[in-house]
Amino acid sequence: MADSLHSKKRLPVLYSFRRCPYAMRARMAINQSNKAVELREVVLRDKPNHMIQLSPKATVPVLWLEDGNVIDESLEVMAWAEDNANWTSLPLKMLERDMINKNDTTFKSHLDRYKYPNRYPNTNALEHREAGLGILREIEATLNNNWIGGRQPTFTDIAILPFIRQFRGVNAQWFDNLEDIPKTISWTHRFLDWEGFKSVMIKYPQWKPGDSVITFGINSL
Repeated sequence: MADSLHSKKRLPVLYSFRRCPYAMRARMAINQSNKAVELREVVLRDKPNHMIQLSPKATVPVLWLEDGNVIDESLEVMAWAEDNANWTSLPLKMLERDMINKNDTTFKSHLDRYKYPNRYPNTNALEHREAGLGILREIEATLNNNWIGGRQPTFTDIAILPFIRQFRGVNAQWFDNLEDIPKTISWTHRFLDWEGFKSVMIKYPQWKPGDSVITFGINSL
């Protein structure tokens, strides 16, 4: 990596995009931790060259650590915030691991085709909506508390709910009037009202080289 990428910096740098569910869950995990980062808000049609140099796949989030290492998977950023090297090392129940994996694969695939059917040839959005709803029915059967882990939001809640928020957002009235997933609906609204979510949805201007540092996390409180 070029020496220019190892310039002076006092905080890890997080490249993020406010509305991306992957970046959203990374910011929430950091915000709930004892960590702080320099936040750089990205516009997806105008991605910073530095971010692309750090992570050629050019998707958010990208976390550039003080030692020059890069984390460009959102679950790994969340694990870093939890002081774990890898999210699979976190003490999660097998059910929760399965929920996260299914969210990131099957549910995300149906969500994309429900929300953006024009991007996928021969796609029936309502078929994918129903398939996504089937996964929410599975989650419904596991919800016995305010949150998956009990009374407070956990890694699993933070990992999954940004995507359910996006699913709801396609047609909120339809979602909120579903009769067979009342606990999931309440869970989603609890998330939308949670300060831990609202506090990471503040709008920031697009980052440009030379801009003042925006500190995000514990040291910004």
